[in-house]
Amino acid sequence: MKIRQHGRYQYSPIGNRPSYDWPDRKKLAFYIALNIEHFSFGEGLGHTPTNPGRQPDVRNFAWRDYGLRVGIWRIFDLLDELGLPACHLMNSSIYDYAPEIPERIRQRGDEFVGHGRTNSEQQSDYGEDDERTLIDEVVSIFKKHEGNGPDGWMGPWISESDVTPDLLKEAGCSYIMDWPCDDQPIWMKTRSGPLLSIPYHIEINDSPAQLTRRHTANEFSEITIGHFDEMLRQSKSQPLVFSLALHTFVVGQPYRLAGLRKILNHILDHPDADNVWFTRPGKIADHISTLPSGIVPGDELLAE
Repeated sequence: MKIRQHGRYQYSPIGNRPSYDWPDRKKLAFYIALNIEHFSFGEGLGHTPTNPGRQPDVRNFAWRDYGLRVGIWRIFDLLDELGLPACHLMNSSIYDYAPEIPERIRQRGDEFVGHGRTNSEQQSDYGEDDERTLIDEVVSIFKKHEGNGPDGWMGPWISESDVTPDLLKEAGCSYIMDWPCDDQPIWMKTRSGPLLSIPYHIEINDSPAQLTRRHTANEFSEITIGHFDEMLRQSKSQPLVFSLALHTFVVGQPYRLAGLRKILNHILDHPDADNVWFTRPGKIADHISTLPSGIVPGDELLAE
């Protein structure tokens, strides 16, 4: 069998790379990514805490809707209480369904990240022309409401076709979050120029951890705290990115919100918290763009 290559980036062992600092000589960049997802009723894809029912699957639909009606507001309050920034991976259909949500994001000064139209569909199911239409539609909706398109993108269900990075670059995106291949940002090749990949951790994503692998809230807290402590320790020798991926209908449930509170308080109270840069992915991308050549894997693409 001939091994197929994607051609987006080359292999780069992390221990062989040049070092650099985050702003103020911080060593670990930390960001919270809150997935804000909207679903079509009685059709399409959907997260489920229990076995899916026959459509219309009101039990699981309503459980997801709880995240938008209740869970997200508890999460916003917790982030406000702790003074933490966040980015929001938001389906564009949220603008029509729950406009109060993007308004709260604006009030917080947080970052919007493109996340498709709805998580009832995934980009990999479409041909190139239809996928381009999907992306262009989402970007135009963000521009209408926010004055500019999202700089970053996370596909619904982290789904991609063979040309997704090319289409995102052509639509004006500067970074992508679909490729959990590294603990540092790397440049990816597209047919229209380089696109930055920002680390987005799957292992400490609340949905696969607690819905698919069936970790309890206490286990998720333990896993995430261990992940943070080890990454902070490793960051003493090289800059790293720690992402905490959340969903409104998962950690928005009260007992899981208590676990999230435990995680965030541990991070903020850590003896080495002064070495953590609490930020958003767009700020990470901005900082990467200031580094000299030869530092970030794939940056030779910038000269092409």
